[in-house]
Amino acid sequence: MPRFALRRLSLDRFRSQLASVDAMPQLCLLGIFAGILTGSVMVLFRLLLKLGAFFFMPGGNPEAFEALPPPIRALLPLIAVCLIGVWLWPQPSRALKMGIGHVIERLAYQQGKMPLRNWINQWWVGVISVIGGLSAGREGPAIHLGSAASSWIGSRLRLPHNSLRVLVGCGTAAGISASFNTPIAGVIFAMEVVMMEYTIAGFMPVILASTMGALVSWGIYGAEPAFSVPPLQLSSLMDLPGIVLTALVVGLLAGGFVRLAQGHPAVTRLPFALRLALIGGLTALAAWWYPQVQGIGYDSIDRMLNASVTLDVLLALAVVKLALTAICMAGGVSVGIIGPLLVSGAATGALMGALGAMLWPSVVDTPALYAVLGMAAMMAAALQAPLAALLALLELTRNTEIMLPGMLAVVVAVMTARQLCGCQGFFMSHLAQQGLHPLQQPLMQALSRVAVPAVMERNLARTPRVIDHDRAKSLLDAKPTWLIIIQDDKAKPPLALKAANLARVLHDDAWLAEHPQIDLEEVPGQRLELAPVHLEATLSEAYDTLNESGVEALYVEHTTAPMIRKISGIITREAIENYYRRKR
Repeated sequence: MPRFALRRLSLDRFRSQLASVDAMPQLCLLGIFAGILTGSVMVLFRLLLKLGAFFFMPGGNPEAFEALPPPIRALLPLIAVCLIGVWLWPQPSRALKMGIGHVIERLAYQQGKMPLRNWINQWWVGVISVIGGLSAGREGPAIHLGSAASSWIGSRLRLPHNSLRVLVGCGTAAGISASFNTPIAGVIFAMEVVMMEYTIAGFMPVILASTMGALVSWGIYGAEPAFSVPPLQLSSLMDLPGIVLTALVVGLLAGGFVRLAQGHPAVTRLPFALRLALIGGLTALAAWWYPQVQGIGYDSIDRMLNASVTLDVLLALAVVKLALTAICMAGGVSVGIIGPLLVSGAATGALMGALGAMLWPSVVDTPALYAVLGMAAMMAAALQAPLAALLALLELTRNTEIMLPGMLAVVVAVMTARQLCGCQGFFMSHLAQQGLHPLQQPLMQALSRVAVPAVMERNLARTPRVIDHDRAKSLLDAKPTWLIIIQDDKAKPPLALKAANLARVLHDDAWLAEHPQIDLEEVPGQRLELAPVHLEATLSEAYDTLNESGVEALYVEHTTAPMIRKISGIITREAIENYYRRKR
């Protein structure tokens, strides 16, 4: 029994430490566990893809659609959408949200708490969409599965919600790291796209998680990147106009992709079954002639970088694969988009490089350079994540000489998509209809990093509304800062009174003579109506609760046993605002 009590005490202390913005050692420990768990989930996901391909794909290769007869490869997407539809059709619309966009939404509006049903659906849709021949990647499912698994750690331990946010970032970084063997790009992607903040306390656990995710993946699949990139460099400054033109085309395609993925009302209003039929039918039609548009497409990137690919195939990969991925998203099948974006960007770059080599052979002699730059430019433009794209370029090529043209291509593509196409980034565009993203607001961003226990006033005493003089003196013996007045009517919220107000009247003999029983609602002083907030909540949640309930203070409660709740502290609007001013 004492050992159990000691263990609970240690966990309570751990939770209390995590509530602070400076809980770096504790967050780093969580980052290690999150990275190992996410890396293991990613390995399991890839094994499921391999297992599914073993039954009908040549050589058990989930990318070998080109080796299948045209009728078979055209039939696969139709079967895939049927399987996805049968699984998802009975479920509510909220359960259909999956992928990176769902992770960002839950982080922004639910403090990183991830629903189990969506997590289970992601396994099914992620595996079926890839081996079923839809234009889909594995990175989106990996990030969702890893982030939700990491968040599960925090939920099971009932950790403060500010640490759940960091765990989601850890799962995101480890998912990207384990997918591409690009741990640095995983860190930047998590901070730039998902968490949208750069702090030391946030960076450290995410770096550890990304490292652990990569190590788990390396232990199973080796340390090589997702695809082989030959040594490349900018051979002449005369290539720069062609690189700028390529980035301009990539930016326009990225902007068109985001617009198409948002969905036209004529499509989004269709019944779910018809949308699935549209997705499956268009994919089957394209796959009959161009099987390269199916699946992830990393084998196509290998061929573009290390061999020759015909112009019609490059055009199909650049335009048709991109469009099919966007139609999947618009139709309600949340597939991974990062892999298809990289394939389409590489095909666009390779196509521009091939055309340049035909029109200007004395200058453009390495079309593969344009393909690699096209990958980075497409990822940066569609996601509005230039730093993540540049670091992915660096880690995939392991070549610093390519960074100069890479920076130029990324900037031109991002500006083109943003200024000419009005592209805010694929994931942010889906949240734009809900108003300004909470994590784009400096106040809410700062308050989301800290949990309520770090700021609340713990020195308080609970008391009924009416007490005698002796009870009043005994209450003050503990020197509380606040008195929490519990109303006789349980439906009424408790009130908060400064203990100093009660102490003042206890020294007023005339007032005590008139009041043999002290009604705390008649004691001179300001009383604050209280609303409840949970001990695990962040300051941003507390601030929202204050605004929604119209009160000036909250009482902090937590469950100590089934159906038993304890008041742990009180937090005022003034305390939250003072914390924000102090930390700015």
